[in-house]
Parts: sequence; C-alpha cells; structure tokens
Amino acid sequence: MTDQPLEPRLEDEEEHEATVEEPVAEESAPAHSTAEPAQAPDESYLRLAADFDNYRKRVAREQVELTRRANERLLNELLPVLDDLERALEAATEHEEAKLEEGVRLVHRSLLGLVERHGLSEIETVGAFDPHVHEALLAQPGEGADEGSVLQVLQKGYKLGDKVLRPARVIVAE
Repeated sequence: MTDQPLEPRLEDEEEHEATVEEPVAEESAPAHSTAEPAQAPDESYLRLAADFDNYRKRVAREQVELTRRANERLLNELLPVLDDLERALEAATEHEEAKLEEGVRLVHRSLLGLVERHGLSEIETVGAFDPHVHEALLAQPGEGADEGSVLQVLQKGYKLGDKVLRPARVIVAE
C-alpha cells in the first residue's frame, strides 16, 4: 500500500519539475503568451499594495475627522464660558472695579487665544444679514439702516474652520 501512493507522487513531482523548468528557460527569452501567467502574481501584489495604500489613506482621513469632531465638541462646551466672561467684563466696567476688570480681561484674552489656536473664529456681523451664519431673533425698523442689515448683535457667532459652530444671533433692520 505504501508503494502505490509514492509512485503517483513521483510522477506528479516530475511533471511539476518540468513546469518549473519551462518558465525559467522562458525568462531569458522574449516575452510570449506563456509569460502572462507569470505576471499574474505581480499584478495581485500591486493590487494588494494599492488596496493597503487606500486603506492607510482612509484611516488617516478618519483620524483627522475624529479629531475635528472632538475639537468641535470641546469648543462648543467652552462657548458659554466665553460668554460669561464677556458679561463679567461689561459689569466690571459699569462698576469701575479696575482690578476685577483687569483680571477678567486677562482670563478672557487667554481663553480667546486658546480657542483661536484650535481654529475657532468669530463670525463677522457688520453689514447685511446672512442666513448661513446669522440667526435673526428680531426684525425692527432701523433709523438710517438699510433693510436686511444687522442692527445689533445679541450673541456672537463662531466658526470652526469653515463650519458654523454657532450662528450669530442678531436683530435685523426691516
């Protein structure tokens, strides 16, 4: 029983050796139609390398997007603090408490510098009302103001890069 299975293996090995020797001889010769099967592993390798490169780029894009969303959430939470500091500065100016005002101004500048370094910028409110970046809370007649222009800013708006984080809340002239 052991002799019979060995003989077919030897025949298979001889056939395998013959097929291995043929491509080696053809490699030195000009490319023929039999050279195409030899390129198939190279093509699959190139496809695999391209797929891996695409995967690496996709993961890098997802990381950037994840970081951007995390920054957006953090900055959104810091906005009320910024608003409170601005209100405290207004109150301190009315009561002429110079030391309190100076301290609050330092904190305000520090916090504003922090959020600006992370890409936050204030939305411009001078000029015409823009529904993409402004939120009209009131419309009232404005003496000497053009219709549709911003009369007063009730709450500042902010952008993170090109995305509106919070629209500016304004009063618009009728």
